[in-house]
Amino acid sequence: MYRLGRHYIKAMSVSVIQEKVARLLSRQSGKPALRPIKPLALKSEVASRKLRKGEATCVTEMSLLMACWKQNDFNNTVCSKEVSVFYTCVEKAQNKAKAKQGTQGRLLPKEANTLLKRFPNQSSEI
Repeated sequence: MYRLGRHYIKAMSVSVIQEKVARLLSRQSGKPALRPIKPLALKSEVASRKLRKGEATCVTEMSLLMACWKQNDFNNTVCSKEVSVFYTCVEKAQNKAKAKQGTQGRLLPKEANTLLKRFPNQSSEI
C-alpha cells in the first residue's frame, strides 16, 4: 500500500503518476505545487570523462614470451615463435576492440560537446 496525501492506494500505474506530476506542475490552477530548484533544461555540454580501459588481453602469451627470454638470455631469434604468437594475439585483440567500439553506439564526450555546440539547446524552460 502506498500513501499519497490522505489517500491509500494499493497500486499505481505509471500513467497515473505522470498525470499527477503534470497536474502538480501545471500553471492552470495558479502557482505550481512543485517548483524545480534548477531550470528544467539540458546543459550545453557534457562532462569529459575518460573511457574505462578494457580487461588485460594476451597475458599468457606475454608471460610465455618473457619466460623464453629469461631462459635464453633475451635472445629474440630463439624466441621468435613466442614473439609471433604474442603479436598475433595483440593484433586480434585490437581488431576486436575496434569492432566493439564501432557497434557500441555511444559518442565520446568531445564528440558530444562539438555536436551540442553546433546544435545548442533552447534557452527557455520546458
